[in-house]
This record gives sequence, C-alpha cells and structure tokens, in this order.
Amino acid sequence: QVQLVESGGGLVQAGGSQRLACTASGSFDTRHVLGWYRQAPGKQRELVASVTNSGSTAYGDSAKGRFTISRDSARNTAYLQMNNLRPEDTAVYYCNAGRLLWTPGTSWGQGTQVTVSL
Repeated sequence: QVQLVESGGGLVQAGGSQRLACTASGSFDTRHVLGWYRQAPGKQRELVASVTNSGSTAYGDSAKGRFTISRDSARNTAYLQMNNLRPEDTAVYYCNAGRLLWTPGTSWGQGTQVTVSL
C-alpha cells in the first residue's frame, strides 16, 4: 500500500503563487506516476498535473501555462508550483499515485485546501 502525505496549501490572493508537495512511502516505487487532482464544491475531481519518474508530464487544461509539476526521485516527492492563481482554482487538492499519466490510481492523500481570494 502506498501512503501519500501532502503539504502546502492555504489561503492566497488572486495572482499569487503557492507550492504543494506530496511525499510517498510504503510500497511506492519508481514505476508509480505521481499526480495532483483537485475537487471544487459541486464539481467532479479533475486532473491538475502528473509526472513519471523519467519526467514525462501531463497537465489538465486549467493548469497549462500556470502550473508546473516536478519530481524529486531521491525524496519520493512531487511538487506542484502554482502561479497566477485565480479564484476558480479554489479546491481541495489531492495527491495520487498510479501507473498512468491521465488516469488516477487507487492511492490518495488526505487532501489539502487551496483557497484563492480576490
């Protein structure tokens, strides 16, 4: 079983930046894809970004051009750098470990709230 611990998040003003981190442990290995998904109230969970151990990435439409995902393999950690945040980015952000860039696996973190104010 993979355990995922998220950090970062909180309140930020529109136009600001924030960085999220997700550290994996347990049965995690380099074949796992690490990804960030988000869910806003009343909406479905959606892909924000994901990254393989070799650095291949996938981005949801809302993240393109503003968010960057990266991965530190030595620390089993993925980072999501979010710039130019907008109120519509407000959501709970979840870390995920799976095998595919575009499809989540079954391992989820507890989620971290990101709130963007005007």
